Amino acid sequence: MPKQLPFKLDDQSLLHESSLLNGEWVPSRSHETFDVEDPGSRQIFASCPVNKVQDVNEFVTTSQAAFLKYQHVNPRQRAKMLLEWHRLITNAREDIAKLVTYETGKPLTEARGEVDYALGFAWWFAGEAERIRGSVAIPSISDRRTFVVKQPIGVSVALVPWNFPVAMIIRKVAAALAAGCSMIVKPSPETPLSVLALGDLALRAGFPPGVLNIITTDNSNTPAVSEALCKHPLVRKVTFTGSTAVGRVIAKHCSDGLKKVTMELGGNCPFIVFNDGDLDQAVAALMILKWRTAGQACTHANRVYVQSGVYDEFAKRMLQATRQLRVGHGADSSTTMGALTTPRGIEKLEKHVADAVSKGGKVLCGGKTPSGLDGYFFEPTIISGMTSSMLTTNEEIFGPLLGLYRFETEEEAVEAANNTSMGLASYFFTRDVNRTWRLLENLEAGMVGMNTGNSSAAESPFGGIKESGYGKEAGKDVAIEEYLIQKTGTLTVGPTSKL
Repeated sequence: MPKQLPFKLDDQSLLHESSLLNGEWVPSRSHETFDVEDPGSRQIFASCPVNKVQDVNEFVTTSQAAFLKYQHVNPRQRAKMLLEWHRLITNAREDIAKLVTYETGKPLTEARGEVDYALGFAWWFAGEAERIRGSVAIPSISDRRTFVVKQPIGVSVALVPWNFPVAMIIRKVAAALAAGCSMIVKPSPETPLSVLALGDLALRAGFPPGVLNIITTDNSNTPAVSEALCKHPLVRKVTFTGSTAVGRVIAKHCSDGLKKVTMELGGNCPFIVFNDGDLDQAVAALMILKWRTAGQACTHANRVYVQSGVYDEFAKRMLQATRQLRVGHGADSSTTMGALTTPRGIEKLEKHVADAVSKGGKVLCGGKTPSGLDGYFFEPTIISGMTSSMLTTNEEIFGPLLGLYRFETEEEAVEAANNTSMGLASYFFTRDVNRTWRLLENLEAGMVGMNTGNSSAAESPFGGIKESGYGKEAGKDVAIEEYLIQKTGTLTVGPTSKL
């Protein structure tokens, strides 16, 4: 245990500095560890095992052994365990939120919000566990019947990022466990503690040992460990959330064994404001969609297109609202925007700002690291006069930088919005009903926010198109199908007997 924590948990037993293997808290074989750092202060406050390739097999084989039994657990019993997990996480909400704040840098209010959002997935998939259905049909040959049964696919692997460690884990794990699969989670090296706490609560909820294994490792060993997990012959399903570049590598690893894969990758999301849009509504949505998590989310607005008739007024309102933000440590109750999670984020932002300014962009606020703070902070930054030639137009920002682009016509806005290899989410604000339908059909994105910046909920499918990935998480039927196989049976019933 660490000598001194910068925070106190109500249930100190939720803090684990070991991996979870078959229901036991274990070190790696090498007994090497890596540090967990608070990005808001750069203070090291915990350490976790550096698992390596040689550790992977035991995590997979115990997960396979657990799956062989767990797949036969009655769906209602699985649902009850998920509901108990939901109850335990709800009770531990404050402790988990603290761990998220000190791992990611986000404000405590945002961390609490993430836990609340994540709980929706546990609740949703508890219901889905009992709603897995097959089918029976009479084929063209009348004396036959065809049956389709659905079964859990097997050992699944979740490779998850650091920006929403609780939400990403529960969304993936709840679906897998509801389907009857076992799962191995490899958390980000930046955020292992919150994930390990969820694993502890899963054991307390009654999930058998090995049904949920958690393998930690550091950044240098992450590529090799991930590859070993993807290529292990007993692994049948991989779900990955992260950058498009890494997603391509994961997909290649999984192709060797023809694994089933879900990819939730990067975004270059457009946010479009028309002359007839509700500016107050648009500003309120963008304040969340740009500054929450310090801009570090794949669904955040990356390019803000504003029609010329309201461009200046919208820029003025966004500037006024943004100046009310208070940058600081996430544990400070007055903080409204916290630290970036890694120093790499600051380097990228400085590069993007310099590029925009060199090509004619005007910095309206921010543009630099704030003074007097020790962590990985960057001021909320607004740049006007953005053009298609700028780096920010073509790369995912993943930080608190808002670039404003001026446009004249709907056709121009749609063309600019779609001019990207990615297609995760798009957002627009207009009062024109006809335009709303046109944009819904014409914008190339897996999720479209129509007069809203919120595109994610347990009840609706989450996922993108183009280079933003494939497969869906959450929503009715589609998400749990990612963890199922379909098996067709054909039966000859023969002629009706004569009495």
